[in-house]
Amino acid sequence: MAAPSKLVGETLGHYKILEQIGAGGMGVVYRARDNKLGREVALKVLPEDVAHDRERMGRFEREAQVLALLNHPNIAAIHGLEESTSARALVMELVEGQTLAERIAAGPLALEEALAIAKQIAEGLEYAHEKGIVHRDLKPANIKLTEEGNVKLLDFGLAKAWEKQLTASNPSMSPTLTLEGTRAGLILGTAAYMPPEQARGAVVDKRADIWAYGAVLYEMLTGKQPFAGATVTDTLASVLKTEPEWDELPSAMRQLVRRCLEKDVKQRLRDIGEARIALTDIPNISSQPVPRRVLLWKITTALALALILSLLSYWRWTRPVTQPLMRLSVDLPEFTVAGTSASAIASPDGTRIVYTGRGQDGKIRLYVRQLEQEQAAPLAGTEDAYGPFFSPDGQFVGFFADGKLKRISLQGGAPVELCDAPMLYGASWGEDGNIIAAFSVAGGLSRVPSSGGAAQPFTGLKQEKAEHTHRWPQVLPGANAVLFTANTTTVGFDGATLEVQLLRTGERKTLVRGGYYGRYLPSGHLLYVRQGTLFAAPLDLGRVDGPSNTNTRRRLGRNKLHTERDISIRAGESGKENLDVAGQQRPRPAASCPCCGVFVGSSPFA
Repeated sequence: MAAPSKLVGETLGHYKILEQIGAGGMGVVYRARDNKLGREVALKVLPEDVAHDRERMGRFEREAQVLALLNHPNIAAIHGLEESTSARALVMELVEGQTLAERIAAGPLALEEALAIAKQIAEGLEYAHEKGIVHRDLKPANIKLTEEGNVKLLDFGLAKAWEKQLTASNPSMSPTLTLEGTRAGLILGTAAYMPPEQARGAVVDKRADIWAYGAVLYEMLTGKQPFAGATVTDTLASVLKTEPEWDELPSAMRQLVRRCLEKDVKQRLRDIGEARIALTDIPNISSQPVPRRVLLWKITTALALALILSLLSYWRWTRPVTQPLMRLSVDLPEFTVAGTSASAIASPDGTRIVYTGRGQDGKIRLYVRQLEQEQAAPLAGTEDAYGPFFSPDGQFVGFFADGKLKRISLQGGAPVELCDAPMLYGASWGEDGNIIAAFSVAGGLSRVPSSGGAAQPFTGLKQEKAEHTHRWPQVLPGANAVLFTANTTTVGFDGATLEVQLLRTGERKTLVRGGYYGRYLPSGHLLYVRQGTLFAAPLDLGRVDGPSNTNTRRRLGRNKLHTERDISIRAGESGKENLDVAGQQRPRPAASCPCCGVFVGSSPFA
């Protein structure tokens, strides 16, 4: 079997392995691309002692089949098993975001935030317990907090699959990790979250998860584990003999956490559903989930629709004759490659949209729709495509598929390959005939001729800023500058910056700190996202001398005005483009787009 480090770049079945993202006793985890469905997945490559043990592999496959039946928004899905001559792997949902352990490392959680997370954990556990499945290794490292604000439980029930084969005559040791109990005498799991009966090697059931749940609650609220020691033995001794420091918990949570961490299993909370109900009874705490960031596909769709509305508004303003009102209703499918590229785009003239969708045959492809028509037409030859972007004249669409950057004419014909592209994290086609694209998870932007050719570096990561990725470029009108997002990590973009780099000089300037996925609209606005909210700031692209226009930033859809410094690109004394940020402020008129809450148009601001 190939060494884990050598699997990057290989193909396992129809999965292209991109990078290693984790490792542990249960295997090495890789980010991979599903070449059939056009999505990213996680591949957990099994340890060799499991992959080469026929009996354990057989039980693991049966276990995975049962776990694959779990279908709950708070449980990371298992898609299947894949094997080749080099490796055997479990194909799982790729969950972006930090683990709860990483979140706790930054300090204890506020009570409201902790309760919102705890509620989602309880809902996932409750669903699995009702199916007869126990997690058995619940801990903060196995709990992910996604960019959308959801909680996802990882490695559900997989600890059982790593056990050695048991005596077939023991009926309690069925291939599925059931509520009837697990093998006496065997200690699996993580010591700090292990109940006393499991530490003693006794039979455990769903109440082991309830204990671990209480330990996770305690750690979220206090920032430390309830039972800790210098060694595993010391930690297990603490689990068996000591009590946590209950006074460090908020008073409203002490009773529930104590019930979960009751050493006598008969006195412990018997059902996780009771914990879920108890959480809703905590006074003065909202039962709503953690405030969620808007899904990227929703953000990009809103921006696309905002662009259409802005284009139509601008066109209407310049026409001497009043045009009839156009009502726009676009029912887009929710399929997207979240976190990579846009799934829906508007043509430069605002007359049509192109989006990624799944047809009745189950295949993913691009669809084009004229706005005055209700039906969309598939673009032949775009199977498995994602990340579409228009040419400046609106006659071509670029996209990513099969490890290549391609373009296709909307008038018909076969797609044309432009260059190799391992991934795509946004692309934009400039009026100068070049495409600026992000081809990697970590790295700068590249420039590719729209006629095809090798990709050349365009932006470089700034080491002094600890930059890790540049994504979602947009070539600004005139092809003089490129707008893009820079970030110090590949997950969690609320701390990112919006940058502009001039094409001729390479000069670069930060426009916005604390925002991502910036998009310039012909109405003269810069839209971007921060903490799940869409903002707008007027962006002056005029190359004129003298004072720049004054502007404001708007928090869209909230009827609240936030001022922000003016952003402008203008000519300097030498005739070369300069980047300026001015400081005056004043309101600007805007109209609310009813489909997405974006302020465009010219009606008074209310």
